[in-house]
Amino acid sequence: MSTGSSDIQMVIITGMSGAGKTVAIQSFEDLGFFCVDNLPPTLLLKFLELIKESGNKMNKVALVMDLRSRDFFDSLFAALDDLAERSWVTPQILFLDAKDDTLVARYKETRRTHPLAPNGLPLEGIRLERQLLEELKGRAQIIYDTSDLKPRELREKILQQFSANKQQPFTVNVVSFGFKYGLPIDADLVFDVRFLPNPHYIDHMRPKTGLDEEVASYVLKWHETQKFLEKATDLLAFMLPHYKREGKSQLVIAIGCTGGQHRSVALAEYIANYFASDYKTHVSHRDMEKRKEKHS
Repeated sequence: MSTGSSDIQMVIITGMSGAGKTVAIQSFEDLGFFCVDNLPPTLLLKFLELIKESGNKMNKVALVMDLRSRDFFDSLFAALDDLAERSWVTPQILFLDAKDDTLVARYKETRRTHPLAPNGLPLEGIRLERQLLEELKGRAQIIYDTSDLKPRELREKILQQFSANKQQPFTVNVVSFGFKYGLPIDADLVFDVRFLPNPHYIDHMRPKTGLDEEVASYVLKWHETQKFLEKATDLLAFMLPHYKREGKSQLVIAIGCTGGQHRSVALAEYIANYFASDYKTHVSHRDMEKRKEKHS
C-alpha cells in the first residue's frame, strides 16, 4: 500500500576514497537518515520503490556509493535519469573531494592501500579514481573539499546543510584565490582576472588586501574592470536561476588573480554583494593571508 506521504529525500554520498565518506554517513545517521553503505546502483530504483510502498515514515535516505567500474556508473546515471521523472523522490549527490597530497598523507597515516592500486603507490590509485569520478562530480549538486577539514568540521558542515526539514536555500559561494597556490577543487565556475592592473606593483598597496578601500577602489576604477564586471554579472544573472532549477543547493564561483591578495579579493566582494539581494551569498578569501604567513 502506498503511503501517499511526503517526498523521499535521498542523498547519494560519493567521491574520492579517503575524502571522508565514513564520517559523512555517520553524520547522516545522527540526522535520522536511513543509511545504506555501498548499495549497487542497479538496486537503487527497487530500493526506493520498496521504501515508498512500505507504509512507514522512512522519508530520508542516505546512500554511500563507492563506484569503481564503468558498468556501475552507467547503472547509476540511468537510475538518476529515471528518478528525475518521479515527483515523489528528491535526489541529491554529495561529492567529497580532497587534494591529491592530502589523500596521499591520509593513506600513509592509516597505512591503508588504495583500492584501485592495491600493489602500487596510493597516488596512482588516486589519479585513476579522480579520472573515473570526473563525470559523476559534474552531476553533483553539492561538493565539499575536505582537504583542510577535520572530521568534526566535516560533520558540522553536513549537520548545518541537511538538518533543516525543508530543502536548503540556493547559496552562491564566491571565493577568491591565487593561481600560484592552485585552483580550488570545488569550484563550479572560475574567472581569471590576472589581466587587470595589479596593485602589487604599487609599493604602499603591496602589504594591503582587496578588503582595503584604497586597493578596492584602485582595482575597480579601470575601464577594463568595469567592462569585465558588466559582462560577468550579466552572464551569472542568466546562469544562476538555471543552476537553481537543476537542483544545485550551492554554486561555487572562484575568482583568481596571481596571489589571491588584491584583485580577486576586491572582485569577489563586489560579485557577492551584487547578488546578495537575490540569493543567499557567502564570500571567502582562500589565499588572502598567504603572503603574510609566508613572511611571518
